Parts: sequence; C-alpha cells; structure tokens
Amino acid sequence: MNKSTKELINFIKSSPTAYHCIDSVRNILGEFKTLDASERFEIEAGGKYVITRGGSSLIAFSVPSDISEISFSIAAAHVDSPALKLKPECDVDSPASVKRVAVEKYGGANLSSWFDRPLTVAGRICLEKDAKIISQNVYVDRDLMIIPSVPPHLGTIEKPSLAVDFLPVYSAKSEKGILDAVAETAGVKVEDVISHDLFAVSRAKGDFIGANGEFFSAPRIDDLQCVFALTAALADVKNTAGISVLALFDNEETGSSSRQGAFSSFLPEVLERIVIALGKDRSEYQAALARSFMVSADNAHAKHPAHPELFDALNAPEMNGGIVIKTNASQRYTTDAMSCAIVKKICERAGVPYQRYANRADIAGGSTLGNIALHQLPVCCADIGLAQLAMHSICETAGAYDTEYLIKFAKELFSVKFSAVSDCGYEIR
Repeated sequence: MNKSTKELINFIKSSPTAYHCIDSVRNILGEFKTLDASERFEIEAGGKYVITRGGSSLIAFSVPSDISEISFSIAAAHVDSPALKLKPECDVDSPASVKRVAVEKYGGANLSSWFDRPLTVAGRICLEKDAKIISQNVYVDRDLMIIPSVPPHLGTIEKPSLAVDFLPVYSAKSEKGILDAVAETAGVKVEDVISHDLFAVSRAKGDFIGANGEFFSAPRIDDLQCVFALTAALADVKNTAGISVLALFDNEETGSSSRQGAFSSFLPEVLERIVIALGKDRSEYQAALARSFMVSADNAHAKHPAHPELFDALNAPEMNGGIVIKTNASQRYTTDAMSCAIVKKICERAGVPYQRYANRADIAGGSTLGNIALHQLPVCCADIGLAQLAMHSICETAGAYDTEYLIKFAKELFSVKFSAVSDCGYEIR
C-alpha cells in the first residue's frame, strides 16, 4: 500500500472544507511558529513560520541560515473544491412533507454526481464570545442529508434545476432546522449562531482501488492531493537554500477574487514583510522576486479511457505518470519555455517522471490560480499538477503513486536556490 497516498486519504477525510483543510495543514506544520498579520513580523534566519488569512488561506515559509542574497522558491495550491453552499436562511418546507436545505452552487461542480449520495454539513459559524466575534469550525459527523434523483419510471428531467432538483432532503417537516444540528455539534445554542459559511459535503470515504491498489478514489482530490504533497514536502525539508514558501489559497473555484484568494495581496504582502523583517528594503524585495521561481500546483485531466478523442493526442497525461506540466497558448496556464525547462530540471534532480498537458486545440479547457497570482507577483512561474479522472465530481479518481512523485518534486524545489542569470535565464543551486 502506498504510504503517502494513505496519509493523503486521511488528510482528505479531515479536510471537508477549506477551513478544516487549513487546520489539517497546520497540524502537519506543527513546529512552524504562528505569525499575526496585525503585528510586526519577528523573523530570524533558520526559522520556520506560518500565517493565515480569513481562516481559509495559509502561507508557510522556511528561512535559510544564509540570508545574504534572498530568493523565493514558491509552491502554491488551492484548498477549496466545488460544492453546494448553504444559503443564509436555509430551511425549506416542501410539498412532500419533508424539510429540505436551500443551497447554491459553489464553483463548477458536476451536479449530476451529487444525486443519491449521503451528505452532511461542514464549514464555520460565527459567534459572539466575551464581546468578540469569533469563528468556529464545525463538521456534523454523520449521514445527514441526501439529494434524491427522479426515477426513470416518471420520465427524464432534461435539465435539472439547481433551485428545484438539488436541495438536499434533511428531515420531516416537524423536526428542527439544519442549523439546530450544526449548533448541537458545535456545543452552542442555535440562537448564538450569528452567521455561517456552511457547505453540503460528501460522506464518502477515500480508498485504494484497482487490481493492485494503483489508483484511489475520494472526494476533493482536486486540489487536496497537491495541497497535501506540498505541505508534506515543506514539513520534511531540513535545509533550504532559498526562502521556501508554501502558499495555499481559498476561492480558486470561484475565480480567486477574494481577500483570501490568489488575486489578493496576501502572498506579495507576506513576501515583502519577510524581506523587511530580515533587515532589507523594498529594493531588495524587488530584486528577490526577479531571481525567484514559483509553481502553481493544481491537478490536470488524465486521458479518459472512454473518450480519448477529447484530448490532444500528443499531450494527454495518464495517472501514475508523474508531474504534469500544463501549457496553454492563451495563458490560461503560465508555463512558458523557461519555466517548463526549470520544472523538467527539478524533476530530473528529484528522480521523478514528468509528462505534458495541453488542451485539444478546439476545446478551451479550464484555468487555475497561477496566471491570477502573477497579476500581483511578477515571478517566473509554471503550472503543474497530477493527472486525475472525474474532476469536479463529488468523487474523483487519481493515481496512487503520483502523490509521492509530487512530494519528491516539492522537496527538491524547496531545497534549491534560484539566481537570475539574465532577464531570461536562471541558475538552480
């Protein structure tokens, strides 16, 4: 059994929402000292630090002992996944004498995959305590809801409506509302819940599949496989040459345009504050960016066994094939010739395989946080990922060996130091 992927499956189980994922990451990075954004950064050479924003984004970094010339080795990923989010007022009576839950779509979920699956509720609630407003993560750890499909005997619903067909059934009409169950789990009174960010989430448990356990299936593989691998790598790296940075963002699935998204000031602000805390000025910060490198890690589409015609024949990755380097002529992915060459060299140094992904020329495909983050952070960047099937389904499938490949790649990335040879050249030390 693949040890890294077994740990990933447990990580996914403990991370039903972005808020829980950040807690899971912080548990792995236990020795990293927590910084407070509202206070001055106190940073030392050789130190390890972590800072969060909004409870759902995180930046962790390790400072080398030699800080005479600063560069950043950055790996970014996103902690959110497509889901159904509960509306502020969410209890809905229906003609069928049941109580349903009002939801709206978060991100590009494959809604058809949500029918007839045990669901529960997870997220955060806001409470008032000692004249302060605080947030508390909550997960109702039992099968709580389901979205029933319409049987074929009654005809086919050609285009199911999000507002009609995808409201989970929660209880009989006479029972209390869904927030009562949330409050009970949180150990508070329902009237104490001021507001909430709650999601319907799958109760499916990840596990290995395949004749020899070569694949695994779980919810939220996109993008928690990358999140886990990058986190595990940073936690395990002993000595870093440059400043190694892990950046985990929320709201990628909805465009990254939030206070805690990749389009925000979070990453550039933290990087600049690091440089200043180490006794250098803004000019040195800008110079550090010029000699830094970043990968945006978000999973890629594996060639589908039933529909290979949907893929470019020469650039279609497969599960367990290693690091996927993603390119797009319209810059949906940031990879160019230089950043691609750097990724290949890091793969070679780490001893891991790599493969290429490009959309079929007449299919637009998706995008990710890399090109969005570069609006705020002008560094050389490549988009990478791991190949998976059923992306944005409530249950996805990926290669069991690829997790370890990405861990090895990220450990090598976090161990090296980048220097700019010229405007278009880099040295990896």
